[in-house]
Amino acid sequence: MKKIFVLIGLIILLSGCKKITDTSVKNEMMKEYQKSKSYTLVGELEINNNDDIYHYDVEVNHLKDDYYKVSLTNQSNDFKQMI
Repeated sequence: MKKIFVLIGLIILLSGCKKITDTSVKNEMMKEYQKSKSYTLVGELEINNNDDIYHYDVEVNHLKDDYYKVSLTNQSNDFKQMI
């Protein structure tokens, strides 16, 4: 009985281990992107303008057929812009 559990454990362990390469990750992400109908990106943007540095929170929403909404929020004064 103990040998059966060890054998099942080894099969589960070995079946989950496979080599992942950069190209396989990129290909999987491209497949998911092609299937998706929309996506949302969230990040931070830093703009250097001479001696001034501006920090923005950025949110980008995309729907298929090239519909975009970009929201920029200034971190210092909460001024919000929509593109």
